[in-house]
Parts: sequence; structure tokens; C-alpha cells
Amino acid sequence: MRNVRPLWALPLALALPAAARAAATSPASTPVVTPAGTLTAVEALTSTVLQEGQSSFSGLALRVRFQPPQLMKQFEIMPTIEWWRNSNTIQPYGIETTRKDATLGVDGRWNFGGTTFKPYAGAGFALHFLSNRVSAPILGLNEATDSVTKGGLALLGGVAFALSGKFDNFIDVKYHHVTDYRQLKINWGISYNL
Repeated sequence: MRNVRPLWALPLALALPAAARAAATSPASTPVVTPAGTLTAVEALTSTVLQEGQSSFSGLALRVRFQPPQLMKQFEIMPTIEWWRNSNTIQPYGIETTRKDATLGVDGRWNFGGTTFKPYAGAGFALHFLSNRVSAPILGLNEATDSVTKGGLALLGGVAFALSGKFDNFIDVKYHHVTDYRQLKINWGISYNL
């Protein structure tokens, strides 16, 4: 996973200026209205994941933001898909381990306002589809696997910064309270505001 970041960061860095110019010159778009509310943004992010009993590693996520018409304008709903994978190899002993988490969640987020500096805080719930694999032939353990699905509450807080046109940059911290698999994620990403 550590080698993935440089591969996708270069095309993203090259595409952002062109996309920002296109967004700045395009006419105002029509809002996308769904049963969940008005779609306000699409976000892509990368995470530094600190999981209980593990060293830090990277993850990826996508989320969208909806503003339900029944609620105050500062409140948004954020369905999220998150994924990370951590693997280790100890060569002299032929031991390999892999741990993965695919997460489906939804958060409620309160935006505190501002135009260039926009703080927010929120909470939510997520389902974590966790799996572990260990291969340690020297210890008599050949391809042992374990999978579990757990639900957990989440808390988040962060700040978004206006970039150009419809683009924002954001950084946030998100805590997932999952029994035996607690996670703290430091997220950085790009928002495309509709």
C-alpha cells in the first residue's frame, strides 16, 4: 500500500489545475436532488491509519455530502466507503501477515461556516468488514484466515480550505470505536463542490 500513493498522486496533481480552470469557467450547475437531499459535494481522500496494536499505514476513501431539505443548512449527511490493507513479511522465517478493512459508513456533519476556512465536526456509524491472513509455515501455520464484521461509532472533526472554483482541500481526524480494532485516521483530501 505504501507504493500506491506515488502512483495516483502524480495524475491527480497533473489533473487538478485543468479541472480547476474548467470548474471556474463553467456556468453554475443545477443541484442534484436525491431522496436523501441535495448532493453538495464528492470527496476523495487518503488516510494515515493508526489501528490498535498496529503501526501506521495508508488507506483510501470516497464520500459524498448531502444536505437534507428538512434540516438546517449547516448539517450534511456523508455516506462513506473506506478501505485499507496492511501486510508484513519477515523474510528469514517466511512469515507473512495481511490485515484488511473495508468500511461502509454514514456520518452527520455540522459545518461551522466560513468561506475560506471552514471547520466542521460530526459523528456516525460504520460497518467494518475486517479480515486477517497469516502464513507461517515454520510455525506450522499455513494460510490461516479470520474474518469478522463489526459495527462501530465514529467521531470526526476537521477543516476545509477553499482552493479554486468548486474545489476545496480538507484535513480531518476520524476516530472509529470498533471493539478490538479501534482506529484513528488522519485524512487529507479534495472536495468537488456541486
